[in-house]
Formats: sequence, C-alpha cells, structure tokens
Amino acid sequence: MGSLRIVFVTGLSGAGLSQAIKSFEDLGFYCIEHLPPVVLDAAVAALENTATRDVAIALDVRSDTSLGDARSAIDRIRRTHSAKMLFLDASDELLVRRFSETRRRHPFAQTGSVREAIEADRRVLAPLRERADVVIDTTSLTHGALKDRIAGAFLTGGPVRLAIAFVSFGFKFGLPTDLDLLFDVRFLRNPNYEEPLAEQTGEDAAVGAFIEDDPSLEPFLAKVGDLLDYLLPRYLAEGKTQLTIGIGCTGGRHRSVYVARRLMRRYEGDASFELAFEARDLARVA
Repeated sequence: MGSLRIVFVTGLSGAGLSQAIKSFEDLGFYCIEHLPPVVLDAAVAALENTATRDVAIALDVRSDTSLGDARSAIDRIRRTHSAKMLFLDASDELLVRRFSETRRRHPFAQTGSVREAIEADRRVLAPLRERADVVIDTTSLTHGALKDRIAGAFLTGGPVRLAIAFVSFGFKFGLPTDLDLLFDVRFLRNPNYEEPLAEQTGEDAAVGAFIEDDPSLEPFLAKVGDLLDYLLPRYLAEGKTQLTIGIGCTGGRHRSVYVARRLMRRYEGDASFELAFEARDLARVA
C-alpha cells in the first residue's frame, strides 16, 4: 500500500473542474490537471518517491483509447492506494450559460448544439459518476462554497468525519442533482400566504414561530431525526465521507430553510460530523 492519498477529480465540462483543482491546491494538495490515463501509473510511481502525501489528479477522461482508458487506470490505482473519486455535476441550464458566456467550444460539440454536447458528455461520464465517492452539484455554489465542500469531504486530520450538507431548496426551481437524501416539507403551513411573513425568510424569528405553531412539525422532526440517527453512524462505518440532505418546500425561502436549520442543529457539537448549510433559493424571486 502506497503512502499517497489520491483524489481523482472528474465531472462534466463546464461544471468547475479547474476551480476544484484550484481549491485542492489551496488546501495543500499537489495537483495534476489533464493527465492522460496512459501515464497515470508512471506519475503515481514518481510521486511515491517524493515527500508528497495528498494528490488531486484530473484525468483526461474524454481522450481516445490511444491515450488510455480512464476507468481502467483509476481502478488499477485504487487497488493499491488510498484513492477517492470526486465528480462535479451541474444543471444543463448553467452549463449552457457558461459555454455561451465564455464562447468556449464544448468538447462534444459536433453540430453546434451545446445541449446535445452536454447530453453526450453525461452519457460518456455516467460510469464514472456511478463510481464516484463524492458528487457535488456546483450549480448554485460560489467558489468559496465549493472549496468548503471539498475541504469537508477530503481533508483529514484525525478520525474520519462525515461532511453533511443540509441544502434547502424550492421544488419550483428543480431538484439539486447531488442529493443523497430528500425530505419534502410542503405539508407544513406555508408562511408565504401570511402578511408580513411572505417577505421574510426561514431565517427570521417570526417565520420560525409561525412554522413551530404547526402541530405537524415536531413529530416530523422527531421521525426524521430518528432516521438520521440510525443512518449516519452506518454511513461512517461504510466509509462514506460526504452526505447531502435536501429539504424542499415550494419556493425554498421559508419552510425548507427553517427545517434544514433545525435538523442541522441536532448534530451541532458532534465531532463525528462536519456540518454545512446551503439555502439554495433564499434570494430567488418567484
């Protein structure tokens, strides 16, 4: 077993691979970008003879077979080294906008249709996504938030911790693509129909008091809490390092925000977990 700890960084074109590599660099990883799979074994062997311990490698996963097969190369390394795989995803709408704004040509753009190129990219990379240890949806993440998610998933310094992201969102704006667990809280009374609560958010005390007055809230929190209490230690024992829990309501501004905060509060102070909160649609206007 080699002493290197390796993270393979993969994902859709335009989903933020370069930014992820910069984040790994900031976190102290030695980073290699656009590495052909055919030279992966040699690169790892060379790194073993250095003082390097943490390595992030972005393989050229779309190259033709003459440059090697990424899946086979990754599998070989994972048999002999401590290695994880990160897959970066994003919504089609964001990817189309990014390629339009930057005027870059998509690697799969054969006919000029960016959407068709994105679909082809998803098909080609589907096997890698299925093998990924961590999937991060970068659609609504700032560079800083992406770095925080990467740090939570891959930094070590003691016992292995489970990085748990509680993500509130609105169903009307679509599902986040990287959810492991999803809870729908649209059954709770909706503050959006009450003045002046409609203009406030789940971060405000008045909205929280309104939601707390719903007799369905506490039984729901207790049942979900029991489920998470059962699942989280088992995820840790299985070696999982990243868990994303989605809490959805209609618009993502009131009920989901409040409930996500309440659920996260249950695990504050537990050294087994690295907690993060994201209110994806808090600033959206319906």
